[in-house]
Amino acid sequence: MSQSKEKFYITTAIAYASRKPHIGNTYEVIMTDAVARFKRMMGYDVYFLTGTDEHGEKIEVLANDAGITPQTYVDGVSGEIRKLWDMMNTSYDQFIRTTNENHVKVVQHLFKKFYDQGDIYKDEYEGWYCVPCESFFTETQALENGKCPDCGAQMTRKKEEAYYFRMHAYQDRLLAYIESHPDFIEPESRKKEMINNFIKPGLQDLCVSRTSFKWGIPVTFDDKHVVYVWLDALTNYITALGYDVDEKGALYQKYWPADVHMIGKDITRFHTIYWPIFLMAMGEPLPKKVFCHPWFLFGNDKMSKSKGNVLYADQLVEKFGVDGVRHYCLAEMPYASDGNITIESLIKRYNADLANNLGNLVNRTITMTKKYFDGIIPAPNAEEPLDDELKTCAKQTYDGVVNAMNTYHVADAVEILFGLYSRANKYIDETAPWVLAKDESKKARLGTVLYHLLETIRLGACLTAPFMPATADAIFKQLGCDNRTYAWGGLTAGASVGEPEVLFARIDEKKMIAEIEEEQKENARAAAIANAALKEAPQKGKEEPAAEPIQPEITFDSFMKNDLRCALVTACEPVAKSDKLLKLQLDLGGESRQVVSGIAKCYQPDDLIGKKVILVANLAPAKLRGVESCGMILAGGEDDHIKVVFLPDDMPLGTRIR
Repeated sequence: MSQSKEKFYITTAIAYASRKPHIGNTYEVIMTDAVARFKRMMGYDVYFLTGTDEHGEKIEVLANDAGITPQTYVDGVSGEIRKLWDMMNTSYDQFIRTTNENHVKVVQHLFKKFYDQGDIYKDEYEGWYCVPCESFFTETQALENGKCPDCGAQMTRKKEEAYYFRMHAYQDRLLAYIESHPDFIEPESRKKEMINNFIKPGLQDLCVSRTSFKWGIPVTFDDKHVVYVWLDALTNYITALGYDVDEKGALYQKYWPADVHMIGKDITRFHTIYWPIFLMAMGEPLPKKVFCHPWFLFGNDKMSKSKGNVLYADQLVEKFGVDGVRHYCLAEMPYASDGNITIESLIKRYNADLANNLGNLVNRTITMTKKYFDGIIPAPNAEEPLDDELKTCAKQTYDGVVNAMNTYHVADAVEILFGLYSRANKYIDETAPWVLAKDESKKARLGTVLYHLLETIRLGACLTAPFMPATADAIFKQLGCDNRTYAWGGLTAGASVGEPEVLFARIDEKKMIAEIEEEQKENARAAAIANAALKEAPQKGKEEPAAEPIQPEITFDSFMKNDLRCALVTACEPVAKSDKLLKLQLDLGGESRQVVSGIAKCYQPDDLIGKKVILVANLAPAKLRGVESCGMILAGGEDDHIKVVFLPDDMPLGTRIR
């Protein structure tokens, strides 16, 4: 392997400290860790940065709802994120928080520098604002129904005084840089998107301060303002290295510019337009590359709490182990297109790759060495052409993995590596060691076969280390060797192997699917109940609508013709092309129903999931906007004052309401 001591600075996007990250978010730090470990293995001086983004209106709102200070809130969430990154065995060198005193000071210095040199000016903003994305949108960018074009959340109209960064002043310079540095933005599709959709049509000046909330870094010369999130968050990549306006720390001088920023495709614009322009205004070098990885979809849908399809890394680790989860994420995410994650595919890949291919290979090879040679590594002194094929495969595997990792085709690298393990399993079938063991005259050939298998496993473990570090350690332990040099012949004949152990036990697919699906339902219910409790708090200052006149009397028998049942909302989503309708999936306790309700102006889907409602179960089916509705849920009010009638959590499903 290379003995180069060339530096390599790699970063993740810092995670937003509003909620616990799901497996799609966790993928990024796993992938970045695999690249960092690979570069260290290749001899690079690696610095790996991750951390949390901790300011903004969304956090202020969540903290207020929780009845705690924003600092206390982010201390808790940031700690949970760091604990999750540690659990996934990520080898970061620094975990930065944007509430760190040094980061705050540098952001304030930069804001003043930009203002003094004319890059920042004060104006008034009026337009659409998305709280989850912490982003402003123009009238042309906003969707017709007032939904955010990025995340789909309902936006609000805001008017406030703000400072702006003159993005347009750097437009031509940025375009020239991107075009003269073809590898700056990858994949190619993301680069074309930025150039054609944002830069060439003309950059809008960027709002870089806010006055409507306080949880942010104060502007030193105008205390009504706090620094807007992207100028704050993006600078973490240099504040972590000790950069300041008037001085550059030793880490900054050593590692900047970054070799690669690993980010999700949804924040490409911020990292390939805003961040480079900020650096140009500072007079600092730009990062060498921004790699924009795709998303993990749950089946074919984006992960969403409102759909109840969110998976969390810690829950998956309980089922599949840390390296099982790492392997799946790294093997399943394509280079440029979105990956799909399902419980079924998790189990199938775990069983096929880890239990059957790798685990089985290691276990039976160590076991045969124990059985036929008392655990002593035999000498390879009876080679045949078949052995050369295995050696050639090992050499090609190394070249393929290195080439794929150097271009961030991580899933391809994993596939190439596991091709080596497959070839070794085929080699066992071709050589049939159990047959050789029956003929004493074939003892030398048997020893050669087992040596070649053990050595192939050792070389495979070398390449496995960046992807599944704990598994690689376990393999070296079973080999009784820790030689991690990738060159044939690293095992010493005459040395002893360790004890055979099962690396990955095969999973019962049906049993695990049932367990995880039930856990997902419980998580969705708990989150929905918590959100609904906050949003159902009484609103002050609103005039109550006038009550409708009471309808004519009916008899008891007439009323009893209405079959009202207790039902649980298990899923909920908006009806396409409608701003009033929600489609609910209901569980009556043995029967499922789909109901369409005109309550979208008053409830978000996650307000309802996990709640028990009253269903008019014998209402004739109808179609609303082309969607079948088999019943009706009870609610009171009209237009934007509708309140759904919720039942106690302990009422059994299917109970008739009388």
